[in-house]
Amino acid sequence: MKFRELKTENSTLLDKMADSVISWIGSSASLVFHTLLFITSFLLPLFKVVEFEEMLLVLTTIVSLEAIYLSIFIQMSVNKSNKHIEVIKEDVNEIQEDIDEIQEDIDEIQEDIDEIQEDIDEIADDEDEDEHKEKAQKVILKSNVSNNKQEIKELKAKIHDLQSKLEELIQKDFN
Repeated sequence: MKFRELKTENSTLLDKMADSVISWIGSSASLVFHTLLFITSFLLPLFKVVEFEEMLLVLTTIVSLEAIYLSIFIQMSVNKSNKHIEVIKEDVNEIQEDIDEIQEDIDEIQEDIDEIQEDIDEIADDEDEDEHKEKAQKVILKSNVSNNKQEIKELKAKIHDLQSKLEELIQKDFN
């Protein structure tokens, strides 16, 4: 399962609302709001709006309910993080398989190079040795460089994708 597929899977209205709440709870606005709420709660008895015991009872009830919901939201975030981590693990495993395949290809190329080198040596014995060796070695080097460049580009692209996904995951975990 790819990261984008995981994201579209999580598209219910309830999940979107929970994501919004989780995002807001971890914000500076939430900190300011709660600070003002607590200050206001303790000022109400001073201005004789409510009794101190009533304020404590209501405030304790609100804080207890909020703690229950916060624990649920935290668990939801942990569950989402675990899903994202599993997706990243799958991607890393795929990349490892690709790297193994590339290593096999490189081994095969090396065998081909060895065979070509043997052919070059035979040709060099028959004709002008130095000139043919240089030309053949240049051909081999160009072939190797071209193949290696392509494989490196593919690996870089996959690593870049993984880094982007990991940064998204980290951003979501911190939000």
